[in-house]
Amino acid sequence: MPHFDTIVLIGAGVIVTAIVGVRVGSKIGLPSLLLFLGLGILLGDSVLGLHFSDAQLAHDWGMFALAVILAEGGLTTKWSEIKPSMLPATLLATVGVVISIGVVALFAHFVLGLSLWLSILLGAVLSPTDAAAVFSVLRAVPIPHRIRGALEAESGLNDAPTILLVGVAAAAAAAQSPEASTDILDLVVMIVVELVGGAVLGLLAGWLGAVVLRRLALPVSGLYPIAVFTWVLLVYETGASLHVSGFAAAYVCAVVVGNADLPHKATTRSFVEGVGWLAQIGLFVMLGLLASPSRISLQSVGFGLAAGVVLTFVARPLAVWACTTWFIPGWRPKAFLSWAGLRGAVPIVLTTIPMAKQVPYASQLFDMVLVFVVVFTLLQAPTLPWLARRLGLVDPSQAGDVDIEIAALERAKAELLQVMVPAGSQLAGLFINELRLPRDVSVSLIVRDGVPFTPDAVERIKIGDELVLVAPTARRDEAVRRIRSLARGGRLARWRGVPGDD
Repeated sequence: MPHFDTIVLIGAGVIVTAIVGVRVGSKIGLPSLLLFLGLGILLGDSVLGLHFSDAQLAHDWGMFALAVILAEGGLTTKWSEIKPSMLPATLLATVGVVISIGVVALFAHFVLGLSLWLSILLGAVLSPTDAAAVFSVLRAVPIPHRIRGALEAESGLNDAPTILLVGVAAAAAAAQSPEASTDILDLVVMIVVELVGGAVLGLLAGWLGAVVLRRLALPVSGLYPIAVFTWVLLVYETGASLHVSGFAAAYVCAVVVGNADLPHKATTRSFVEGVGWLAQIGLFVMLGLLASPSRISLQSVGFGLAAGVVLTFVARPLAVWACTTWFIPGWRPKAFLSWAGLRGAVPIVLTTIPMAKQVPYASQLFDMVLVFVVVFTLLQAPTLPWLARRLGLVDPSQAGDVDIEIAALERAKAELLQVMVPAGSQLAGLFINELRLPRDVSVSLIVRDGVPFTPDAVERIKIGDELVLVAPTARRDEAVRRIRSLARGGRLARWRGVPGDD
């Protein structure tokens, strides 16, 4: 084993290089996950010689990293955006997964000539969309909330059923016997029980966490984001211990807590985004270390690309049309949903399950999935903004919501509300006296271009302003609802909010 100082030195160097790579990748339009994966391959056996081949360890750490990424995604997701899309998203995460597995498995078995269980494994590991890829790419594209919400909720929910399916298929493939598999009805019941149980656990834990954290006056503001994040991870492990879906529990809990009005909410959001990036870096670098480009055969490249074409151009559109026809009208949103089903770390992590179970040809399966992820991420992710514009789905107003950070003034029984006014917000252009805030709530300060000043009644709010409001604790929720209503509806917003107000 290398010396501890050497491990820290290498790890710090990798993280700094990855962070610089994010900046470079954003300028040239290269997805960050590919940069991290390439960094891992560069460090691996084929180039610099750092050896890593423990599939079980990669599986364990990969699952934990996915839980962290899901927690970050849930904590930064607005319930008002995903609420109208929960039913189609749930269908995509269940029925859509089954459709994708069936189409890819049939193609792999009858056209590529793979064995039945290896074909099912290939379809199962390729079927789930990846939360890290979806969250990182889509939040830079101002598309309607209904479409973004469906994709984000789908990526947060489809890990649970696919992990079960991959586990069953891997066990059957390892035994090379169909009798080793679970009965189809039993498998369906197991998936439903795990998903429902995980969602219920997440709801209860999210509500409890929000109540406790809202009333808990911690002595240091930096403890709030740590408390929130570790609570979600505790729920994930609790779900796994209770044999329900830890991923579903963590995601639902994170959404509930993330949408509660907690102290230092903006600080918490920044913290979890940073931890989410760290998990992505570690996950993709580890998977890059596990990969070995010199081992990849031309057959694996061909099979990976062929399976990717069938999944992207046949299975995914079929699943989207079947699951969203009654909920999302029009062919343009469906076309975008079909192309935006991004795959990233999740399919690669899932291939470590058959590798850990020593399934025959599991290494070739890993190679096929790796080729698919690299090629189709390069193809799909950079073209999403262009496709959204071509389909007429870009809506700049969708990026105009406000961030509100809340800090408690315990002795005064009041709250400080710090409101950031982003581009596209309907708050911009309003005069202070047009806000019609609840009784005893006032705008005490505006910070504009780094300069704070006390506004008068006829001061006009501008893009980039930071408003500091003081509200009695009893009026805080009402003040937050009013500010969000104004941010979405402008001066014509109704007193009790506009449709979609959370």
